[in-house]
Amino acid sequence: MSATGSCLCGAVKFEAESVEPHIHACHCSTCRNWTGGPMLATQAEGLTFTGEEHIRNYSSSAWAERGFCIECGTCLYYRMKDPVMYMMATGSFDDAEQFKLEGEIYVDEKPGCYRFAGDHPRLTGEEFMASIMQGDQ
Repeated sequence: MSATGSCLCGAVKFEAESVEPHIHACHCSTCRNWTGGPMLATQAEGLTFTGEEHIRNYSSSAWAERGFCIECGTCLYYRMKDPVMYMMATGSFDDAEQFKLEGEIYVDEKPGCYRFAGDHPRLTGEEFMASIMQGDQ
């Protein structure tokens, strides 16, 4: 499915040719520090941005960076560097109702003050990293 979205102030707008219908919640300390809570995101491809001059990227690790609007601070995406892969913040989509929570990662770092309902996979950081490494082999 395709989708559109923007930052809070509208300086950055985007269009995605292909968006996964499911989202994942990341509870790692970096995502929580960046967003003020868990990062809810979905994979998107074929992205076109309007207002790219308002986007800054922060290299949060050797393999990924995080994009945000310099005008309003909206968290836009988590982007893998190689291969390039965008995980778009679902709150920035115009229609977030189209998504369904299908998993949580880094549950071992999740604070006890909140909990997502539903029966979906919940992986620790170690389990998540092992699942990624299996995909590379």
